[in-house]
Parts: sequence; C-alpha cells; structure tokens
Amino acid sequence: MKFSLTLILTCLIIFISSCSMSPRQDYVKPDVNLRIETSNKNKEIIIQSLLKDENIFSISFNDEDSYFLEDNILNSDLKYFCKSLSEEEREVLEKNIFKDKKELNKKVIVVFSENYMGIASLLRDKYPEEEYFMITSEDFDSQVRKILNVDSSKRNYDDLAKFDSGLEISHSPRVRNDIASIYYITNYDIGKTIVPIFRSYALNMVTFSSSEIFHDANDIKKLVDFENTYIPITKKMIENILKKQDSLIINEIEKTLIRDFLLIEKINQNNLFRENLMPDSGNRKVRRNGCIDRDLNLWKISTSAFTM
Repeated sequence: MKFSLTLILTCLIIFISSCSMSPRQDYVKPDVNLRIETSNKNKEIIIQSLLKDENIFSISFNDEDSYFLEDNILNSDLKYFCKSLSEEEREVLEKNIFKDKKELNKKVIVVFSENYMGIASLLRDKYPEEEYFMITSEDFDSQVRKILNVDSSKRNYDDLAKFDSGLEISHSPRVRNDIASIYYITNYDIGKTIVPIFRSYALNMVTFSSSEIFHDANDIKKLVDFENTYIPITKKMIENILKKQDSLIINEIEKTLIRDFLLIEKINQNNLFRENLMPDSGNRKVRRNGCIDRDLNLWKISTSAFTM
C-alpha cells in the first residue's frame, strides 16, 4: 500500500491539533517517540514503516537538537550501529579476500570502475602485491580477455596452427592459473556486463562483490548475472528484497535500514532487550550497551534461491 507523505503529514497535524484542543483522558503511551531531521524521502519511509507495524508513535520533524538522519542511508553511520552498512560490507570482503587468503602464491584481481577509484586506491596501498584493473565503458570483452591473458592463449594456438593448416586442433582459451579470486568493485550497469564475461572465460573462479553491484537492479531475478558471486548480506535482507514493492533493490535495502533504526529505538525506549530482537541488516541481537556490529555473513548468489 502506497501512502502519500503530504496526506499522512496533514492527517498527523490535524490529529495533533485536535489532541491539543481536547486532551484525551485515555492517553496511551507511545511505543516510540521520535525527533528526527531528515529528507522527505526518509520521512515517508519512516511513517510508512510505523503505520505498517501498527506502532503507537509520536514524531516530530521540526524540533531543534533532533537526531539528524542522513539522506544517504547506506553510507551513513546510522544511530546505534558502529558503522555504515557499506563500510561493514567492505570490511567483511577485505577480511575474506585479502586477510584470510589461503593461496598465498596466487593473486587477487581487483576489477573496479572509475567511480570506485578511491576504494581501489586504499586497497592498493594496503595490498600492493595484488593486481588492480580499472574497467572503462568501452570494449568490455577485450578488457576482460587482457586481464585473464586469454589473448595470449589464442596467439599460441594461432602460431601452432600455422605449422599445418590441415591439422585439426581442438582449442579452448586458457586463462591465468595464478588467480586466487576476483573482487568486483563496480555499479550495476557495468557489473551486469562484465561479470558474465569473466564467468564465460573462468567459470569456476571464486568471485566477490558488495551488494552495490546489484543496487540498481529492478528485479532480484536479474541477479542471475552474478551467479556464484559472494555478497556480504543477511538472509533476512534477501527475503525483504524478494518481497519488495519498489522499482529498485536499493530502495528496499534503504527501507530495511530505517526499519532497523526504528526497531532499536523501540527496544531502547521500552526496555525490550530481553526479547532478543535482531535487526534485519545484521546477525547480532540488540544489546543494552555499545554500538551494534552487524556481523555480516557471505551469501553465494544462486539462481535457485530466488526463482523458486
């Protein structure tokens, strides 16, 4: 059900005004009291979430000293959490790809697009022994072949074939055997093109990416392009995406993060810590003291997981 933010705010104003003119004798304490400064987009998500969960709530978007909820939810240090979702995803990937690398004699191939040069540069400073390639929006296939040394294999085949033009030789391009894994740092537009190309030449290669690679997809079934790629994300977030009503996956992820924020506000304000509730974006229960570490696990994208 789609609510109009203007209509909702108008109704709330009318309700608040009526209450001030005629105080209720059967006043019920709200489940959650909120004072927030944020964008209209986030205001709408907040109100929709509160109404959907049938919470009794009190909310103000105009008070001074309110909590500032950034418009960019994915990259903000959301209240109660230790770090932003994007930062936690990158840390999980860094640990699994670089710090826990088992094949020390092989290299990690980091493939990134121009928008992510900063992230790639930080990784290059920390792990200079690995290889880094920036993909440009030109001939994707030739760039992938160059990274995997496919062209070198083909040249060897062509040289061999010159010795006897009548000799039939069966040939499949061989890719480099010194690759431990591939780490994609790119958006959906480039990712949906290059990942299938990499997979066509190196089917069994271990690959990783953050969830950003499919944020702009409009259907979870489009994730078939990233089959077998490891993503740091919770099972509950995948379930939310499967039920999404918005046009883009990123919108459902933003809704999940705001719902988590509202849930933890409710837990703190009503002392519900014994309920052992867990945010959808994390795998750890909400505790009374300290910030929340989401403790993300890696999910291997599988077509069967979202087509059944």
